[in-house]
Amino acid sequence: MFKRLIRLVCNTLGYDVRRLRVTPGRCASAPVAYGIPDEQYYTPLFSPWLGYGGFAQFYAVAQPYTLVSPDRCHVLWILSRQSALLSGVWMECGVYRGGTAMLLAKTIADRGLPVALHLFDTFAGMPETDPAVDLHRWGDFSDVVFSEVRERIQSVCGGRTDIPVFHPGFIPDTFVECGISTVSFAHVDVDIYRSVMDCCEFIYPRLLAGGFLVFDDYGAPTCPGARRAVDEFFAGRPEIPLVLPTGQAVVMKCATSPGERS
Repeated sequence: MFKRLIRLVCNTLGYDVRRLRVTPGRCASAPVAYGIPDEQYYTPLFSPWLGYGGFAQFYAVAQPYTLVSPDRCHVLWILSRQSALLSGVWMECGVYRGGTAMLLAKTIADRGLPVALHLFDTFAGMPETDPAVDLHRWGDFSDVVFSEVRERIQSVCGGRTDIPVFHPGFIPDTFVECGISTVSFAHVDVDIYRSVMDCCEFIYPRLLAGGFLVFDDYGAPTCPGARRAVDEFFAGRPEIPLVLPTGQAVVMKCATSPGERS
């Protein structure tokens, strides 16, 4: 009777109660063995960023040079590959030491994609910030040397010199003469309000229908300005940013003309 009552309460709350299958000889508190395909990637839910489907070799390239976690890198890997169906260039704004740029460049090279990866960063640290909306300050992330970043990104391009296109300097100044007219994928990891807004204003009109904009630090508590910029920019547009448990926000450009959202 007591068990039935517990099940009834759980079902009312939307939960299902099942008996755990314990393999003979295993402790009841040990992880459950379901005997399903790729079980090693369940923790407890399927987590392909642990290395499933070839991702491990791409993250291994990025990991020493990035602060972006494997689950966030997996989002970049999947969405960039899907955007390869479109004809625009790829962009990354906020390169830092080059880890995620290496992941994207390797993806282009390994798949033989006719795509250029445009990389925007001061390569000298954070620009001036607004203390009213940002927690980061001028000079943060200045522990980089541009020549070293450029060399490590080029090293994963399989000898192709057309993949990485570097734009050192301040956003939005570096947008002015970059020559980009269409974008299929963009990774924005610039942390602060003004820079995120500048990226939105430049990239969005050039983003092809079906293309992706990934904001790395939308949900980061250290980057409240990033979230504010994204929310303000898309407030009246048809796209609604999808906020992921990773802290990222993803926008896929709608096929319809921009207009007011009901």
